[in-house]
Amino acid sequence: MQTITEKLLDLAPPGGVFDETSIRNLFPQRSAAARKLLLHRAVEIGEVLRLKSGLYCLAKPYRKTHLHPFALAGMLHSPSHVSLESALSYHGLLPEAVFGVASVTSKRSRSYTNPLGVFSFLRIPTNMPRAGVQSIKLDHLSWAFIASPLRAIADLIYLRKGVTWHQDGMGFLMKSMRMEEEDLRQMSLGDHEEIRRSMRNKRVRAYLRGLHEELRT
Repeated sequence: MQTITEKLLDLAPPGGVFDETSIRNLFPQRSAAARKLLLHRAVEIGEVLRLKSGLYCLAKPYRKTHLHPFALAGMLHSPSHVSLESALSYHGLLPEAVFGVASVTSKRSRSYTNPLGVFSFLRIPTNMPRAGVQSIKLDHLSWAFIASPLRAIADLIYLRKGVTWHQDGMGFLMKSMRMEEEDLRQMSLGDHEEIRRSMRNKRVRAYLRGLHEELRT
């Protein structure tokens, strides 16, 4: 086992995730080049995984705690929240498994593919980025910002440029996305007004208005 891995095992960072600051603190007497070499060797033999530039985690056999992919998404790109198909699946509205983690950000779009999966971050401009977004406890150590079902739908409609309420209505959600009408009608609408006001796009606001009226009947 590499020296850096032993030190990190003692440190036990949450989820096994750490950055270059952690390495500098663990090896304050080493030069930057020496620390870089230690890290490179640990990555080369698979004891450490590179998640993105400057962010790493211990490989699974060396992690003392679980690393939830939603929590990792928040570390890869911030500010962001898990949304779109990932959030809809989490809330039980999609019938099929979703691979990768889809998030929304107010910053520029990014994507990362690393040993732990595929993580996409799509930019959606809003007046209130956290409207309809909840901080949810995933396990005893992990939290993540996750869109409510209605916010995830709003984000989805924004990205599906050709979808309108007048043309598609709930058919888009039920046929294209394969959501069940019963599940949609049980969805909480408590954050509707906040989400609708936060969306800058008129087409999305119109869709949310139509959906709200339909689900209230």
